[in-house]
Amino acid sequence: MNQLKLGIPKGSLQDATIDLFARAGWRISLSARSYVPSIDDPEIECLMVRAQEMARYVETGALDAGITGHDWVVETEANVDELAELVYAKQRLARVRWVLAVPEDSAIRQPSDLSGKIIATEVVKTTEKYLARHGVKARVEFSWGATEVKVPRLADAIVEVTETGASLRANRLRIVDTVLESATVFIMNREAAGASWKREKAENLILMLQGAIDATNKVGLMLNVRREHLDAVLAVLPALKNPTISTLSDSEWVAVNTIIEEAVVRQILPKLKAAKAQGIVEYPLNKIVL
Repeated sequence: MNQLKLGIPKGSLQDATIDLFARAGWRISLSARSYVPSIDDPEIECLMVRAQEMARYVETGALDAGITGHDWVVETEANVDELAELVYAKQRLARVRWVLAVPEDSAIRQPSDLSGKIIATEVVKTTEKYLARHGVKARVEFSWGATEVKVPRLADAIVEVTETGASLRANRLRIVDTVLESATVFIMNREAAGASWKREKAENLILMLQGAIDATNKVGLMLNVRREHLDAVLAVLPALKNPTISTLSDSEWVAVNTIIEEAVVRQILPKLKAAKAQGIVEYPLNKIVL
């Protein structure tokens, strides 16, 4: 049987990834100490791998494909194909940033101020390239976690990943510059990408995962309305595209079906009712394939 050897990121992205696969239609089960999860698809074999190491294993062919951050593809300089960007992270649907940060009272205001300083980070190569672009010579030290607490006693500055900046602010750190923007990406071994079955399997998987991401925080809305009040109802609806309008058995009535952001339902539902809409039904969405 053909199988796609797929790396699932272990660590901060693990829960978000398993949840995304569930919404896309695949159930991944993982015991507490196992690195080999089961998946309800005999054509996929999963292995839990740290995101930092994923690109290396995909490059060598130990894995056909994997999900990791674009930042780790850059950091490891792995020769892999990035088939798709999957914009989700551990906290929210968003890209992340690796930022240069210093204590709030630091005299460092721009990259040139780093000359001769010590910088702690997990992305040493990326930081060294950033300094080279700015013509700055500084000492870059590898940091294995808890990087925020290393300034000012152990380092003058850090390069750290952030989604919202909350952790940096909590540690009284100030962002000087963005070193690299990143998002989760689906990567593939180049030889495997050239094999038609594996390529098709990977692209179908991406399609479903992207559909689940696109459906996040959105709901479907169905309602009935008399034709004479249709324009008033349509004026209320913010639509992904034009809503679907269908004639009912009573030709004086139509059904309206659309997709909207879940957060706006509480605002527009009373307005729809006031516009003479009836039988309003809100329903959840698992996937949107555009």
